[in-house]
Amino acid sequence: MTEKPPLDLHPDRYFSSNTMERKIARHLYDLVKDVPLLCPHGHVDAKLFAINAPFPDPTELLIIPDHYLFRLLYSQGIPLESLGIPRIDGGASETDHRKIWQIVGDNFHLFRGTPTGAWLKHEMVTVLGVNKRLTGETAMEIYDQIQETLQKPENLPRAMFERFHIEVLSTTDAPTDTLEFHKQIRQSGWNGKIIPAFRPDNVTDFMVKGWRQNITKLADVSGVDTSTYSGFIQALESRRAFFQEMGATSTDQGVTTPFTIELTKTDAATLYDKAMRDQAAPEDARLFTGHMIMEMARMSLEDGMTMQVHPGVIRNHNTLIYQKFGADKGGDIPSATDYVNNLKPLLNKYGNDSRLNLIMFTIDETSYSRELAPLAGHYPALKVGPAWWFHDSREGMLRYRRLMTETAGFYNGVGFNDDTRAFPSIPARHDVARRIDARYLAELVAEHVLDLDEAEEVIVDLAYFLAKKNYRL
Repeated sequence: MTEKPPLDLHPDRYFSSNTMERKIARHLYDLVKDVPLLCPHGHVDAKLFAINAPFPDPTELLIIPDHYLFRLLYSQGIPLESLGIPRIDGGASETDHRKIWQIVGDNFHLFRGTPTGAWLKHEMVTVLGVNKRLTGETAMEIYDQIQETLQKPENLPRAMFERFHIEVLSTTDAPTDTLEFHKQIRQSGWNGKIIPAFRPDNVTDFMVKGWRQNITKLADVSGVDTSTYSGFIQALESRRAFFQEMGATSTDQGVTTPFTIELTKTDAATLYDKAMRDQAAPEDARLFTGHMIMEMARMSLEDGMTMQVHPGVIRNHNTLIYQKFGADKGGDIPSATDYVNNLKPLLNKYGNDSRLNLIMFTIDETSYSRELAPLAGHYPALKVGPAWWFHDSREGMLRYRRLMTETAGFYNGVGFNDDTRAFPSIPARHDVARRIDARYLAELVAEHVLDLDEAEEVIVDLAYFLAKKNYRL
């Protein structure tokens, strides 16, 4: 068999093939390629940095936690059990991590052209020092090389954090979380800045599995009686204050739709009481969740925390996978989303107040130019989050810029955030975003829409200052 070329990262990757634009893109990218990383929204576990233990092995690090990766393998008929994904019922899943890695090597061609493939390639070259392509033939050699690399002191989580030049990293935490690992990090004397973000979904959505138990836990951690709606609100406000003491600057809500409604306290209390009696119906949950988005906006005006909303995902679409393996196993699917009508109550009450910093995300791309850009281009409180999840990719980022910029400009966005669970992928994700922004701005300069000095300012803002400002870092 002919030997494969070495694994390499082309210096002009993601730039236009147009010679003039490529030259400008190189210049713009050089301005930001070494700018510190701001990671204001993501799902990396604080425990990683509190314990600061070596990563177990390549499979545990790169395969098992990454639903981007194993969902595509599953789509090709590869069982999740064979990839080591644990089953809820305790049924058998592969435990030999070398076998799992071999499966990935045998099938790595499936990731050609995908962001997952691009991120893994970047990680292997720049983080793990791999210079061979991952194939069935090279899988074991690469596994052993990475395993050895992960044992070196410079590849401990805290050392990686510093090597990645991360200025701040935000985790995402439930109001019932005690933030013990955040406390451990603070007490350790390490200077890395890891902060929590307040995500109340597990207590604001009646339909969340274990909602009643979560309400009990909320009472325990807050010291506030949550048997009534007024106590529930007081407990949330107390927990937000605690999160801020621990460094939090933002909140987040993951909702099916961005539906908002302002209920009276009496009506909200009636719905809450029904839920406490296990009598709430899905429509009750929809109304209460819509009301709680309004309440989170009110609280953000009072305590100054940036408010994020991530709507438009049908979670756990594949019932079989959800029942066997649980949530976050690659079965979440985008859905069409209405922002204009759903957000009207919220924006009419709070959208004209520039003290509120509301960041709205979408994975319904058609809504960018039709709804979100016009809304953000008008209401002072509203900003639009970067291309997210399925569109955190080369083409998705380009589409985002083309759909948003003419109506909302660059400054009604918030720069970039990586929104990842896979810690070693963070530099790769930021690098893609910076390269795509350089490419887009280069096109505007080449076509004389922007002057070069304007593009030079914009790319630094996109890479750093917009996130710093909007997430109040």
